[in-house]
Amino acid sequence: MAKRNEKKGVLYPLGFMAASINCGIKEKKNDLTLLVCPQGATAAATFTQNLCCAAPVILCKEHLKGGAFRAVIVNSGNANAATGERGFEDAKATACKLAETLGCPVNEVFVSSTGCIGKFLPVEKILKGIPEIVLRLEDSPAAEEAAAQGILTTDLVKKQSKRDAKLSKGTVRVGGMCKGSGMIAPNMATMLAYITTDAVVEPEILQSLFSKAVKASFNHVSVDGDTSTNDSAFLFASGASGVPVKTKKDQAVFYQALEEVCVDLAKAIARDGEGATKFVEVTVEGCKDDKDAETIAKTIANSPLVKTSICGGDPNWGRILAAAGRAGIPYDQYDVDLYMGNLCAAKGGMNSGVAREKLAKEYGKKEVKIRLVIGKGKGRFTAWTCDMTHGYIDINVDYT
Repeated sequence: MAKRNEKKGVLYPLGFMAASINCGIKEKKNDLTLLVCPQGATAAATFTQNLCCAAPVILCKEHLKGGAFRAVIVNSGNANAATGERGFEDAKATACKLAETLGCPVNEVFVSSTGCIGKFLPVEKILKGIPEIVLRLEDSPAAEEAAAQGILTTDLVKKQSKRDAKLSKGTVRVGGMCKGSGMIAPNMATMLAYITTDAVVEPEILQSLFSKAVKASFNHVSVDGDTSTNDSAFLFASGASGVPVKTKKDQAVFYQALEEVCVDLAKAIARDGEGATKFVEVTVEGCKDDKDAETIAKTIANSPLVKTSICGGDPNWGRILAAAGRAGIPYDQYDVDLYMGNLCAAKGGMNSGVAREKLAKEYGKKEVKIRLVIGKGKGRFTAWTCDMTHGYIDINVDYT
């Protein structure tokens, strides 16, 4: 277990600084967070696939073309989405002010926003807060903790992870933080993720490895089936370790550490789903290919009937089979075995005869595992989600 004075996430790699303040968007909690690489870094990113995307996403896509990073500024409490040309100009003004304050090109500055959709950004508060937050930049565990807390909205816990990767020329570090609790669905989620490394990585390699890692992690998560307007995941490589990632072997080792950090953060999002009481892992295997397995697994993970039955501890295995059957993937309904934990709930698409009381114990656990074996193919996919409680309704009814 990490000690209190140890770095746990985004500042674990060398070459980065962070700070978080309250600039007045929220009444009391910090609402403006800054992550900086003073010497500059290479950048990679993935963004929401929602056609209704926020102004910061549009701006960041433009700036990412340069492949360089100096800073990212994150405001919580306002999504700056569905705000038209004014929203884009506000995002641009934020980037310009920060670039001017740091003395760097504006296309090396990225902007993120999270919060309520459809309200104009109180940009003057952010612009006024930029000089103050720059003065507070530190490379310290306290600054890291403040940053991980400052990006949250409805999240209940900070989400951080770190790994070491032993390469042929030395050891590099990978660390990260993210936020996300609701409006979470595959193909990115209402999530902002910031991953850092002190490895030396060319932009093309960095983007390739990061896209693969996102596909293996964040795209496996769903809390409620809603893909957000603001989803953004970034990977910044400072090169401060002086250790390069070039050979295929080094790329594989580095990727393993990167994927593990991303998976940690993705699972943390599912565990912290709005109103959630249980973490749920849905694995589908035996399909023709991975894509078919993914479609079925995500259909089950997004099913309100499945999620509410898990919440209530009701092992209604028929709901799982019904969700799988409506996924649009053809299969023999009587060539299906369903497991809850290690117990077989359905054999050959029918009741296995295992006592309901035993199955209910599996649904009573804090971590519920569902496994569906369909056919004899090699296709396999695991989705991470959570149960759905009345707390989810309460949080979202009161959100705006």
